[in-house]
Amino acid sequence: MNGKRWRYRLEYFVFRIIVAMIQAMTVRQSVRFAKGLARIVTCVLPRKLTRYGVAAENIRTAFGTDLPDREVDRIIRGMWEHLFRMIVEIAQAPRKMCRENVYEFVDVPQAVWCVRTMSSGRPVILLSGHYGNWEVGNCTFGLFGFSMAAVARDLDNPYLHAWFARFREQTSHQLISKSGGSTEMIEYMKRRGTIGLLGDQDAGRKGLFVDFFGKPASTFKSIALMAMEYEALILVGYTRRLADDFDRYSWTRFEMGIVDVIDPRDFEAADAIEGITQAYTQALERAIRLAPEQYFWLHRRWKSIPDPKRKVRAERHSKAA
Repeated sequence: MNGKRWRYRLEYFVFRIIVAMIQAMTVRQSVRFAKGLARIVTCVLPRKLTRYGVAAENIRTAFGTDLPDREVDRIIRGMWEHLFRMIVEIAQAPRKMCRENVYEFVDVPQAVWCVRTMSSGRPVILLSGHYGNWEVGNCTFGLFGFSMAAVARDLDNPYLHAWFARFREQTSHQLISKSGGSTEMIEYMKRRGTIGLLGDQDAGRKGLFVDFFGKPASTFKSIALMAMEYEALILVGYTRRLADDFDRYSWTRFEMGIVDVIDPRDFEAADAIEGITQAYTQALERAIRLAPEQYFWLHRRWKSIPDPKRKVRAERHSKAA
């Protein structure tokens, strides 16, 4: 136990040194730093170590097996650059973003639609995926005055977990553990609050299979069930990084967009769970297509395979009903 605690402390010490270095850099230097790390990962390290095969397989599943190798490499290189820039932006955000200047760095083309949804008087599930900088998106909502409960997995390292918890809570958000946090989520729904979720991970063989880039992907049913139970609106959005223009702006700029607002009352009861799940999954797909290099392709999204027997039983049950 002591050995693990000291390892966690060492990891946190190294992490804080890196954060301090990033915060001491100019914006241009930090971007070059992130791009340099991405170049090392994609050009120096062995592909097996960087899970190149997993990313390439996922990209070809999404965009077709005939996608040229050059395009696959471009997306993967862009993904790593994006991930390292995310780290840079999270480290810099507390010193760069505030309520007075948030509109300088974040463009919200559907601001009216967003405000109407968040102010509807109904509970809201703010849904996104591992796409763009979702942490900056959460921070932006807080700066706009819309607090929420951000649902996330606990980090193994308690010191790192506490640091990220402080980052998420500094704009009046509450952090809810993905493991065992259902009671707190229900309370938020009952109080007509907002819950922030990422809904693009594999749900295992018992999940609901809906199309994602044209191929069945196991997806959690809990989001649809919660929306139906509490008549919550599902706002599917994203926060993607825009092209750099440091001659005009002092920091990175983002577009915070809404792809869809899904109302569970628009679906027939018999097909609501599948219809809602398919609707938000397709909305996430539309967002990812805007900038595929800003998506986390390292997760095995199509890992689970539908059970043919379950499909047959479901079809029989549907016909009987």
